[in-house]
Amino acid sequence: MTGNVPYGDVWVIVRCYNEAEVVGSVIAELKDSFPNVVGVDDGSSDRSGDVMREAGARVVCHSVNLGAGAALQTGVEFALIDPGARYLVCFDADGQHRVGDAVAMVDRARSEGLDLLVGSRFLGTAPTGMPLSRKVVLRVGRVFERLTTGVALSDAHNGLRVFSRRFASGLSLSSSDMAYATELLEAVARSGFRYGEHPVEIRYNAYTLEKGERSINSVNIAFDVLVKALLGRGR
Repeated sequence: MTGNVPYGDVWVIVRCYNEAEVVGSVIAELKDSFPNVVGVDDGSSDRSGDVMREAGARVVCHSVNLGAGAALQTGVEFALIDPGARYLVCFDADGQHRVGDAVAMVDRARSEGLDLLVGSRFLGTAPTGMPLSRKVVLRVGRVFERLTTGVALSDAHNGLRVFSRRFASGLSLSSSDMAYATELLEAVARSGFRYGEHPVEIRYNAYTLEKGERSINSVNIAFDVLVKALLGRGR
């Protein structure tokens, strides 16, 4: 699916759970730049899958809701079926990410030979519209991730990421929930692959704030990751 099509060697993975209200416009905007988009319908009870398909995405469906990590793993496995896929982009379905940022990140990963490039809302212009509670949780999470994985990022739980095929091929995420972000950093730490961060803008509005992870969920995720890490060290 590469040929001479711009970004024909890129697959964008859109994980979706009950986002029928907005995901169609997200897919349509992505298709203006990226010809290959796969939507993972993670057990939605609305028309999310149909909406993504009508907007031009290939769609893979989970029969039940498995969580963000499981949806990402499904999207990665689907994209890698294409032998021409060289880069994979993880993009949220709720409209908070900008396609222009994804394009810039792919260009940078390609030019610098990066295996993982993570978007950061804390680099460059200060984020606007972010609730203080979320800002505090994300900054605490940054310290937590550095202590548990040894990888220092300013915004480890940003959903906009670019993977090289080499990095994606080795992924086998076991965390079905949002704790998968820690698994990604652990994979980087083990492999020695090149990684970086790229300044991005998050579009905060009433819809994205309502659909986003609540602060208490972030605390639960951190606790779950810590327990897994302690159990792993005790083996």
